[in-house]
Amino acid sequence: MSTTASATLTTGPAAGLAPFAPPGSAEYAEATAAYQLAAAVEPVAAFTARTVQDVVHAVTTARRAGLPLQVSTTGHAIGRTGSPTGPLDGALLLRPLIDAPVRVDPHQRTARVPAGKTWGEVLPQVVPHGLTVLHGSSPTVGVIGYLLGGGISFYGRRFGLAANSVRSLTLVLADGQVVTASATQRPELFWALRGGGGGFGVVVEAEIDLVPVHAVVTGTAVWDAADAARLAPLWQEWARTAPPQITTSLRMLSLPPLPSLPPALAGRRVLALDGAATATTAADLPAARRIVEDMLAPLSAVAQPRLNTWAPAPPQALPAVHMDPPGPVAFSSDTALVGELDEAGWAALLGAAPSLLALELRQLGGALGTPVPGGGALDHFSAPLQYYAVGLADPDTAAATATDLRAARSALRPYLTGLTAPNFVDSSQQPQRSYDAATRARVERIRLEVDRDGLFARDVSPVRD
Repeated sequence: MSTTASATLTTGPAAGLAPFAPPGSAEYAEATAAYQLAAAVEPVAAFTARTVQDVVHAVTTARRAGLPLQVSTTGHAIGRTGSPTGPLDGALLLRPLIDAPVRVDPHQRTARVPAGKTWGEVLPQVVPHGLTVLHGSSPTVGVIGYLLGGGISFYGRRFGLAANSVRSLTLVLADGQVVTASATQRPELFWALRGGGGGFGVVVEAEIDLVPVHAVVTGTAVWDAADAARLAPLWQEWARTAPPQITTSLRMLSLPPLPSLPPALAGRRVLALDGAATATTAADLPAARRIVEDMLAPLSAVAQPRLNTWAPAPPQALPAVHMDPPGPVAFSSDTALVGELDEAGWAALLGAAPSLLALELRQLGGALGTPVPGGGALDHFSAPLQYYAVGLADPDTAAATATDLRAARSALRPYLTGLTAPNFVDSSQQPQRSYDAATRARVERIRLEVDRDGLFARDVSPVRD
């Protein structure tokens, strides 16, 4: 910490909170950097932890100061008024970026991932071994938060939620203890951590299972928006009985006219179908290609795509397919788990939100819909589809985005299940429930056992029925 920052800590509002740095310091700026720019990330003080002992020091300091401690790594959903964690006013912010490598054991097919790593950093460490991870559609998302929230991957219908791949979690509890939670060590805590909604401690490392993947057949097919109402029900009909080797996402896209985008996408409103079919071995690749061909054939018979990039690719190419922004952006979003739509539902939804960047229905089912023995608080989704919509939220676009998000949710109201996928929740005003009342009671009991004074209470996702 700089001399100036240290001096400020002795006289300003953050006095006596070392190692936390005060507002205005370089350390504070580093710790509060976030992917979500539609936010005022303004804690009392902030700290970037590089070691597990740093985390212990930070937890001890927060407890002694009687201030709540919030944790963020990549900041995809933090600081926003009404975010899952709420604004950071009056709290300390801890950013764990543990300075340690990803450790891969190709024989056991496991990896140990320190807190702060993104999937984009982990993937290059595992694919040389013919293995991959159950990563999400964005390479910039932090591994730990994704795993704790369930984790929906384009490998999901084949291998299930990413949370089910977790073997153990190492964390710092509110009393400063460093403990490991697994099926054999603190099994109740291990159960609650996987999908329980946060607030148990600061996870500093995850041990995860790796899966064998030789290649994927992946890409995007793009049609004119005028064809969407005819094509979407056909995709849903195919998705209902699709092989578990494939997971797809159907999206209405309205992307800006960027030179980096293909002409079929830039500045146009289109229907896009992306995802991946998995070939675990070289011998599986022809079957994966046939699965994709069988998916696209009935759609192409109705309307020829303007663009079709579906083709075999190495696993490391998959994170780029969904075209998530690589850098920070101001956005607002909405999400829900939904049942199958009828013709009227598709017509209402597809025409409801023209200003949104993306309005998405992701295919669930397969292993994503199958309960797992030994799974955590959230180990599957019973709904067939996951809805996610996102739009820009800078001063010029925020109002139009908010209007369109409300319109899209209104169109989906008859199909809502009342449940949600926690990784995608952007606001505490959205439904937060991911499990039943009995599971909720068990989670809250375990949370109280490890954080009786509520040090991490601001990290707990609100439960709204």
